[in-house]
Amino acid sequence: MRRSEVLAEESIVCLQKALNHLREIWELIGIPEDQRLQRTEVVKKHIKDLLDMMIAEEESLKERLIKSIAVCQKELNTLCSELNVEPFHEEGETTILQLEKDLRTQVELRRKQKKERKQELKILQEQDQELCEILCMPHYEIDSTSVPSLEELNQFRQHVATLRETKASRREEFVNIKRQIILCMEELEHTPDTSFERDVVCEDEEAFCLSLENIATLQKLLRQLEVRKSQNEAVCEGLRAQIRELWDRLQIPAEEREAVATVMTGSKAKVRKALQLEVDRLEELKMQNMKKVIEAIRVEVAQYWDKCFYSQEQRQAFAAYYSEDYTENLLQLHDAEIVRLRNYYEVHKELFEGVQKWEESWRLFLEFERKASDPSRFTNRGGNLLKEEKQRAKLQKTLPKLEEELKARIEMWEREHSKAFVVNGQKFMEYVTEQWEMHRLEKERAKQERLNTTTMSNATANSSIRPVFSGTVYRSPVSRLPPSGSKPVITSTCSGKKTPRAVKHGANKENLELNGSILSGGYPDSAPPRRNFSINSVASTYSEFAKDPSLSDSSTVGLQRELSKASKSDAASRILNSTNIQS
Repeated sequence: MRRSEVLAEESIVCLQKALNHLREIWELIGIPEDQRLQRTEVVKKHIKDLLDMMIAEEESLKERLIKSIAVCQKELNTLCSELNVEPFHEEGETTILQLEKDLRTQVELRRKQKKERKQELKILQEQDQELCEILCMPHYEIDSTSVPSLEELNQFRQHVATLRETKASRREEFVNIKRQIILCMEELEHTPDTSFERDVVCEDEEAFCLSLENIATLQKLLRQLEVRKSQNEAVCEGLRAQIRELWDRLQIPAEEREAVATVMTGSKAKVRKALQLEVDRLEELKMQNMKKVIEAIRVEVAQYWDKCFYSQEQRQAFAAYYSEDYTENLLQLHDAEIVRLRNYYEVHKELFEGVQKWEESWRLFLEFERKASDPSRFTNRGGNLLKEEKQRAKLQKTLPKLEEELKARIEMWEREHSKAFVVNGQKFMEYVTEQWEMHRLEKERAKQERLNTTTMSNATANSSIRPVFSGTVYRSPVSRLPPSGSKPVITSTCSGKKTPRAVKHGANKENLELNGSILSGGYPDSAPPRRNFSINSVASTYSEFAKDPSLSDSSTVGLQRELSKASKSDAASRILNSTNIQS
């Protein structure tokens, strides 16, 4: 039922009630019947006119609402299409008035969304344009005439955020490179002489275009300046090295060196110039002291010969070393030789240090052997024997291990260089074995000398014994050495009523001792030899030496403390002194 019809029915009911009420009033106040009828018609006419007017207004309102609904629906459909959202659908039954209201609300909402999207698109485009100009990149492609979708706006936002990150990264790189460029230019005392260098150093950082091309050009400029700086530093360091070397060769006093101490650091142009002037001055002074300089170089050459274990033949191969014609050419030969020796030593430094370490350990071992045969070691009062025992135990572990390690390293070196590592004209390990053999022969010789000395001492002592109760001299027969491993043989040549006091011999206390028993009725022929505690046979390597208990002794040599004393031993002449390794 239409709204107008409903209103008409409601109006009729109200009118009927109102007329009934009027009739009751008229009847009570005594209005005649004809007047009541007349008045009733008048009221009906007014009510009818009012109803007609109300119905007309309602019909007009209805038409307006229908038109508004049509317009709103059309605009809403367009907005939904532009915004790329689902069209609006009213849920359930509703009145025309409510439908019109809902449509107007949706239209206003979609208009607002459209405006916001267009406004955000404009802002993003402005940001994109600014960033792209700084980064020298193309603008973001998007249709600015249409309403962007939410996905398009999201992608655009991400693009702008990426541009910001790129800008920040390039800005940081630019600032860092610019700082390094300025430092290099200051170090080189270089003034920007191109438009690009001036833009980098002098212009505002915000105005600099952060394109990939400009960043690459910046990096290239920095590399060029760093190369120049490195070259300049290398030149300055080379000049300083020349100065120090010339100072040492010319024996320049410290106070004169301090005069140029201010230019011994840095690499600026003025520093380089001052260094060059000092080198020129020292070179001129060197020419005036040619002999002194060459002799100083020869000292260093000899030191490297020792460190590289050069043989005599190798040393003599450098004939300039022995020349006395002190000329510039001779100096150049020595300079070249010292450079070659330095490089040669550095290449083989690890191997040379290993050989040197073995030599020092070998000297300590020889010193230990020397002390083991020294009778005075038993006069120890400060615990030195205990210290030597600990040092000897340490040597027993280190020397064989060192030989094994050195052997492995030498074998590796020989495989890499396809040549033998030789010392004194022979392979190093053969040289080591030879040293052990020479040591064994030396021990045998020393042992024989001690035996001879003991025999002579016993013979002299026995021949000097005199009887106590008579003037007769009893000459003792020549004493014999006891068999190895057996007890001494004692013979008696006379008897007497009293036993004379045993005579102790002071010579060679280490290798001699008197028998505790005393012959009755006579004098002992001779003092029996003391048991020999020296090494009977020497192993070819220290490993065998350490395993053989007969080669051990309670008194041992100090490993480290006695190194300085080892040079005084008999083995001091048998040191490593050459190698034939070729660089």
